[in-house]
Amino acid sequence: MNVTVFGAGYAGVTLAQQLESSLCSDIELTVIDDSDTHLLKHEVHRVIRRPRVADIIEVPLTTLFDRATVQTAHIQDIDIETQTAQLNTGTTHEYDYGAICLGSVTADYDIPGVAEHGLPLNTTADALAIRTALFEAAGVMSTADSSAETSNLRQQSPSDININPQQHDAVPTNDTSPVDIVVGGAGLSGIQTAGELAALANEAGIQTNITLIEQQPTVAPNFPENFQSAVSDALSDNGVRTSTATIVERACENIVKTDTGEFDADIFVWTGGIRGTDAMDKNRPTVQSDLRAGTRTFIVGDAGRGIDADGESIPASAAAALREARTVADNLSQLVEYDINGGGGFEPRLDPYRFEVPGWIVTIGDDTVAQLGPEVLTGSAAKAMKASVGAGHLSSVGALTQAAELVDAEIRSSE
Repeated sequence: MNVTVFGAGYAGVTLAQQLESSLCSDIELTVIDDSDTHLLKHEVHRVIRRPRVADIIEVPLTTLFDRATVQTAHIQDIDIETQTAQLNTGTTHEYDYGAICLGSVTADYDIPGVAEHGLPLNTTADALAIRTALFEAAGVMSTADSSAETSNLRQQSPSDININPQQHDAVPTNDTSPVDIVVGGAGLSGIQTAGELAALANEAGIQTNITLIEQQPTVAPNFPENFQSAVSDALSDNGVRTSTATIVERACENIVKTDTGEFDADIFVWTGGIRGTDAMDKNRPTVQSDLRAGTRTFIVGDAGRGIDADGESIPASAAAALREARTVADNLSQLVEYDINGGGGFEPRLDPYRFEVPGWIVTIGDDTVAQLGPEVLTGSAAKAMKASVGAGHLSSVGALTQAAELVDAEIRSSE
């Protein structure tokens, strides 16, 4: 019997590790992902300002599992009815039980020009591309040779500017006009991207005009009012202007057109929403509280639109994905055991998932805002919470060295 976990993000790695413990040793367990590393995605924005963080937040998959077989391949299509997946290797992968943990990708909503001109932020390479765009737009060069540093950062091409403003002198060219930056989407990703760009520009002595656009009336629109207010204040303190109740209608070279006017944009970053992956036909199917789609497949994390035990929509977040994975590990293990024991009697009653996350954390440059229950925290308390979240996840999956390095990086960034 084969159990396959499709995707090695937060949900996929957590689920596969739990299945290694709960499934019988004769059950074949496979993990398929198009990358050979697990990415701490909620820290990707840090790479814009601190490229070396890329080496901390990407963990080789082969170091995370004891007996699961890791297969690196792009999943082109998954057919839940036939329990098969088409891979870019030209092979068809068959499974007896499966869990789709493919996450989501940035959605452009067919807004003209967004796909062509909007820089996404999904990977460390995306973060480095945004960093490069800032220095190129500012005409900044480094007075120090950064080739060795560049070599260590995922073998980026020589055209990728990769200076650390705290270690190298940033020298602007004769063009000292401000760089106009527009970030589309004021969810947590957009907020953190704008904050990192503002902090990096300040460190490098680059003048910028940064505008964060959001179609809803407030930034962080899906969060409580006191959290929104604290985030808005932190953005303002970091020199980021916000334009809420503003709908992006078209993106052109150097201009973003909205229903309230045009914004100059030497750099346009798009974090405006999510959709399902191509393997899921760009959809995020709805699943009920047991997170099962069909009889032998589960959809975990933001690969689907989950409805929890209370009938509430489950938000697309790392915190929710981790907790969903634990529920699915129990449910899937029950079904496998029922199957290998002959399947007699009633099928096991599966556990429902209930969304319970203690809080939220967002960084804006060197500032941090945390929501813990009804209380909003800022300053050193919020920064300590932020450092513990990422390090806690890395520790939980067995990447202890990188967990310690991440805490050290967080502490240094706040000094």
